Amino acid sequence: MLAALIPGFLTSISLIAAIGAQNAFVLRQGLRREHVLPVVLACALSDAVLITAGVAGFGTLTALAPWITSAMLYGGAAFLLIYGALRFRAALKGGEALMPAAGRGAPLGKTLATCLVLTWANPHVYLDTVILLGAISAQYTPWHWAFGVAAALASLTFFSALGFGARLLAPFFAQPKAWVVLEIVVGLTMWTIAVALVLGNG
Repeated sequence: MLAALIPGFLTSISLIAAIGAQNAFVLRQGLRREHVLPVVLACALSDAVLITAGVAGFGTLTALAPWITSAMLYGGAAFLLIYGALRFRAALKGGEALMPAAGRGAPLGKTLATCLVLTWANPHVYLDTVILLGAISAQYTPWHWAFGVAAALASLTFFSALGFGARLLAPFFAQPKAWVVLEIVVGLTMWTIAVALVLGNG
């Protein structure tokens, strides 16, 4: 079982740690200290569901219905373009509006909705969790479920560290200009991913 747990944890971490829209969002929420626990749990539980589907062999669905991949791809790219534009608009408003303690922040429902869309509308998350981790887990039969559990725990560990560890950067982001830079970087990240998705499918 240990031979399946360790690879499951390390493989999952290596896939999730790549810079992406979801990670940028979790980091931003952690820096603002807004709804960090719900966001972390939403990301980790989403990954757990997808990993479970992959280990159970659900990845064959994309082979049976290829249009699902294209629909997720273009829908996700459109959302990333819109969300990136919103981040640029926030940067133009100036750093004061982006201070962690400023105002009431976004409501929990809106924050979770954004988080879930960034997670489930991203075609790469299905490639990484459902297809890739699902395929790798098969190599560890009969301990493939141990591989999946370890992969899900890796997701929870990573997002917890990213969300709650972000506050260590709080002194730096106490400067309004730093928040402007962060919003621009997040916006560029979203747009870059969106363009890469479309061009990569062209």
